[in-house]
Amino acid sequence: MINSSLLFSVIVGVVFLILLILKFKFQPFIALLISSILVGILAGVPPLEIMDTVKEGMGSTLGFVAVVVGLGAMFGAILEHSGGAEALARSLLNKFGEKNASWALMIAGFFIAIPVFFDVAFIILIPLVYSLQRKTKKSLLLYAIPLLAGLAITHAFIPPTPGPVAVADILNADLGWVILVGFIVGVPTAIVSGPLFGKYIAAKIFVAAPEQIKQKEQKEFPPIGLLVLIIGTPIFLIILNTILSSPMGSQLNISKTYIEWIQMAGHPFSALIIANLFAWYFLGIRRGSSKDKLFSITTSSLAPAGIIILLTGAGGVFKQMLITTGTGEMLANYFSSIGLGLIPFAYLAAVCVRVLQGSSTVAMITAAGITSALITVPFEGFHTALIVIAIASGASILSHVNDSGFWLVSNYLGLSEKDTFKSWSIMTTILSLTALVVVLLLSLFV
Repeated sequence: MINSSLLFSVIVGVVFLILLILKFKFQPFIALLISSILVGILAGVPPLEIMDTVKEGMGSTLGFVAVVVGLGAMFGAILEHSGGAEALARSLLNKFGEKNASWALMIAGFFIAIPVFFDVAFIILIPLVYSLQRKTKKSLLLYAIPLLAGLAITHAFIPPTPGPVAVADILNADLGWVILVGFIVGVPTAIVSGPLFGKYIAAKIFVAAPEQIKQKEQKEFPPIGLLVLIIGTPIFLIILNTILSSPMGSQLNISKTYIEWIQMAGHPFSALIIANLFAWYFLGIRRGSSKDKLFSITTSSLAPAGIIILLTGAGGVFKQMLITTGTGEMLANYFSSIGLGLIPFAYLAAVCVRVLQGSSTVAMITAAGITSALITVPFEGFHTALIVIAIASGASILSHVNDSGFWLVSNYLGLSEKDTFKSWSIMTTILSLTALVVVLLLSLFV
């Protein structure tokens, strides 16, 4: 049964959120807080309880996200400074050869975006794309689209990137499961939206690399084996923790004390601290970076991380307000009665916010807040991770003029707005829909 006043309060809150961001150019953090308070007022929540809800939602969310996002940002900053991202891409290009360069760039983007933010990784690697185009004389899109697909998928699907970390925390999903499901969904999605679509669109639109791009001098790159070890360590430890914490772990003939220590090392906090220590020493100190330089690099990385952390906390407030008002349970019962599952709902919620206001991060956090309030009974790890990836998929759709990524791609590839729509915007839509199909197929086995 739908309570019309509660439904009205949520609709007004979401519309007001989008208006504050689009029309009045409010920072999404304060826009989410104001919209959450408005929902509480319209739903008739007592004034002091509204403030307690804000405090509870912010506090319960930040305890996890602040640590993981902060550690992840520092880890990525050191990797970027060391030249590790470019080294990994160059190694893959050498192994795959010029003929399969689009596949190499897709794989490079897929793995590099795990520790490095999307836009930073793209700017680091775009000179390699320029170089390939000049050498082969083929369309720049043949190489750029696979790279962008790999970067975009990992940035949205696989922790410790901020988006999936935030959504996982709001939905109480295990990061190990999110990583596993992110990889399972991400691989076919990357293939379809990357090399396959890249080959198609490159035949339709020819783009040449910009002229007179200065080639930066690069010091000796770090060893590839070391890079793989450092990037893979936190992922391995987190997944190992997930396995040991599952029923499978209880069947292993290992002492409880030993398992607990492994679980501690595999907790996202410990895993990322270990990764940071490895990166600080092997990619920093051992390669001649001063301690002062490393301090400066890691400190600077926390500025963008701080914005994401606060934004995620505000998303937690929105979620908590829906729980306090009882709106989440009401909507959950309604959608269940009409046969609309959580996965399609979560996807569509993210799509709506993404298309209207542009930011995939805001779309993910808003959709996660709404969806979390609908989860009235706990799900097992795999199913919750599917919901996380469904939200990430919806929040990746149709990047257009209200998304900063649209202009980043347009400027660096030298594309007109029309050609950016035909290439980048269509690629993100194919990415989103392919991922949704894979998620829905996987949900049949849950």
